[in-house]
Amino acid sequence: MTERVVEMRHITKRFPRVVANDDVNFRVHSGEIHALVGENGAGKSTLMKILYGLYQKDGGQILIRGKEIDLSSPSVAIEQGIGMVHQHFMLIPPFTVAENVILGREPKRGKIFNDRKKATQDIRGLSKRYGLIIDPEAKIQDLSVGLQQRVEIIKVLYRGAEILIMDEPTAVLTPQEVEELFTIMHSLKREGKTIIFITHKLKEVREISDWVTVMRDGRVVGVVKTEETTEEELARFMVGREVLLKVEKGPSQIGEVVLRAKDLEALSDRGLPTLKGVSFEIRAGEILGIAGVEGNGQTELVEVLTGLRKVKKGRIVLGGKEVTNASPRMIFESGVAHIPEDRHKRGLILEYSVEDNLILGHHYKPPVRKRLLRLNFKRISENARNLIKRFDIRPANKELLVSSLSGGNQQKVIVARELSRHPWLLIASQPTRGVDIGAIEFIHKKILEERERGKAVLLVSAELSEVMSLSDRILVMYEGRIVGEVDPKKTKEEEIGLMMTGATQQVASSK
Repeated sequence: MTERVVEMRHITKRFPRVVANDDVNFRVHSGEIHALVGENGAGKSTLMKILYGLYQKDGGQILIRGKEIDLSSPSVAIEQGIGMVHQHFMLIPPFTVAENVILGREPKRGKIFNDRKKATQDIRGLSKRYGLIIDPEAKIQDLSVGLQQRVEIIKVLYRGAEILIMDEPTAVLTPQEVEELFTIMHSLKREGKTIIFITHKLKEVREISDWVTVMRDGRVVGVVKTEETTEEELARFMVGREVLLKVEKGPSQIGEVVLRAKDLEALSDRGLPTLKGVSFEIRAGEILGIAGVEGNGQTELVEVLTGLRKVKKGRIVLGGKEVTNASPRMIFESGVAHIPEDRHKRGLILEYSVEDNLILGHHYKPPVRKRLLRLNFKRISENARNLIKRFDIRPANKELLVSSLSGGNQQKVIVARELSRHPWLLIASQPTRGVDIGAIEFIHKKILEERERGKAVLLVSAELSEVMSLSDRILVMYEGRIVGEVDPKKTKEEEIGLMMTGATQQVASSK
């Protein structure tokens, strides 16, 4: 039996109005990859932040290699051999790889000077030992997301980590980068490292982990050996009911062109070219997916189509009507609904109630607005009750501030509001970002219902599996251009992944 390197006993952590961890027991043995899964708000990230010293527990014990430790700060955790690779990288872009890795732990030459040569040698040694090949002199700003993640791993290894906590490490990686990461994780395991892997992707859990701990509502609801469980069982543990993991999609009934974009060019917020001659069409009754590593023009494309960003060159035609550089209100009144990628920035007013958020965008028109600019409060209340029921928004209280809802239910408020307008075209940008598996299932179902009603859907998502399962056609974007069109039924994820990194020429259309 391998050594139990981490034991968290009866851990409790309270925040105002919520118990994030409720009498949690969590154990990890040496040299294993242990997956920690659960819906958003289940308490898994809070538990790991306690283990890394970022949060302080309100009750319970933490034992590292059998000895009780007060993990009062990250520095104490690092002294105990615990390192954390955060979902959002903690790197300084203008600095080199070596400068980021040694920051705060610079080797000295004498008593005053930093020994850059030794640092570079140490980093090269770590890179070679664990298969994390990278140039120590390269600047972070010049590296891909996958290589930046390698820097984060090297950084914790440089600090002597034997226990690595990896928080959603595949969230922004291409399929090829995920495979490379898993190879690195296996290499770390062979070297005797212990890895705690926080994720919501059950396919990856099955592929990489040895054991799985499942959390729900702040409690541990299951601990299973990976080879003895299934994705369906894990999903049932997470949600507390059966979950449909595979999208059931009927044949599409393609109709007339709803949206035509021709040679679109636009600038970024810094005034640099970000869309470079983008052209495509979307027809009624189809879902057109946009795949690509984030930051390759997808955000700007959605903003251009919804009137939130000006077109420098090109045309946008909606239902035969020119809407190039039209205002957002004019575009929405032309039959476009928009699920934005950042629900807090673009989709909700957090200080408003659920009821008020459900009328945003049509608050100025009848039947919501009456004469003399007065609101029809009876109609607003009826609208809220109806949509809360239809879209299963929880809690079913229209007067609650939307800020008090979970991420999944906040997203349901946006989906309910946008689809209640009966649009011709739905632009769904990252529609399931930051929501739990139950809400993902629900939102996917609603998107497919729009397709079945003959509506056109533009789906932009960083989750390649989501794009492939929902889309009828997929366009791949790289550096502001469309570099290929593929049929998801006839194309492998790896092919699309190569296109997403610009490593291959356009894949011929499989239409």
